[in-house]
This record gives sequence, C-alpha cells and structure tokens, in this order.
Amino acid sequence: MTPVKGGRAKQAEKARQTRRRIIDAAHRLFTAQGYGATTLQEVAKEAGVAVQTIYFVFGNKRTLLKELVDVTIAGDDEPVATMDRAWFRDALAAPTATAHLRAHIAGTRAVLQRVAPITEMLAAAVATDPDVAALWPAGTDPRFIVQSAAAEALTAKPGARPDVPPAHAADLLYAMLSTELYLLFVRERGWTPRDWEEWMYATLAPQLCDV
Repeated sequence: MTPVKGGRAKQAEKARQTRRRIIDAAHRLFTAQGYGATTLQEVAKEAGVAVQTIYFVFGNKRTLLKELVDVTIAGDDEPVATMDRAWFRDALAAPTATAHLRAHIAGTRAVLQRVAPITEMLAAAVATDPDVAALWPAGTDPRFIVQSAAAEALTAKPGARPDVPPAHAADLLYAMLSTELYLLFVRERGWTPRDWEEWMYATLAPQLCDV
C-alpha cells in the first residue's frame, strides 16, 4: 500500500469511528432524555466532538436520528439493507418452511433486542415532530416489506400450509413479530428473549406450516 492510500484508509477509519461515537452518544442521550429534550450540543459533548462536526457529518438532528435507527436495526454501520443481511438470506435459503420460520424468528429476535430500547423514544419523536414523522412516510413501513418477502418465500417451500396465502402469512409475521408484542412479553411480563423466541415458533408454526 502506498503512503497516500494508507493515509486515506486511516482517515476513512477515523471518520467512521467519529461517526459511530456520535451515533452511540445520541443513542444514550435520546433514550435517557428523549429526542426532543436532547440538544446536539449535548450529543457533541457526550461524543467528545465539536457540534460543528455533527452538522458536517449528519447535517441535522433528524438525519442523526434516522442513522441511529438504521444502525440499531442492522447492528452495525454497514450500508446493507435488512433483506441483504446474512441472517435474512440464510433464512431464505432454508430448505423447508419450518426451518425458514425458525431461522427467521431467531434473526428477528436479535433485531428486536436491539430496537426495543429505542421504541418509546422514537414513537414520541414521531408523534411530536412532523419532520421526524416524514422520515418514515405512512404506507411505506419497511418492516412490512421485510415480512412480506419472508412470507412469500416461506409459503412456497415444502412443509408450508397450502391453504395459507402469502398475504395472510405476511400479516401474521408482521403482527406477531412486532416490537410491541416483544416488549409486552419481555419487558412487561419478564420473559427472556429465548422464551419469546420459542413461544413464537410454537405459536406460528401451526399457523404457517403443515405440522
């Protein structure tokens, strides 16, 4: 590697680390204080950067929130969509409907464990700030798009119930694998995430699979 290329690589890595520090700081403060009550000055202080750096990297507070949500769902800051993630692709590659369902629920559990802590903060931000709400336009719920793709593949596999169309399967996955239901069991009723995963498979398998 030439010195110029090596220098650029170091600069890119430093920029990535700075970006991640800002996102992590925003995560802590937004969940602790609320999105509306937290200033970018506070985020900058928490991240150990100048507030101008946040404006340079993200542009504004709303974009920072959007990035925080995307990184939380994904589990990292790689620009890879959910349906291109390894866990989702591995579930799609499962040979039977039951294997696909089990893998899909396990992958969804990992996502929900990350997303659950920011759910109330995000709901409050969407409800009180029209500009934040506009980041996720009505009728374009990405979670339903993901569940629809999973349902389409699952219902075409050996072991799927022949009387369950993809649209019905998508509705079941969308409703049952929701953050709200996860929080009800895990946070409100004290279930472990593993308990939730096992119960969810036991509940959905008879609905979607010929078991």
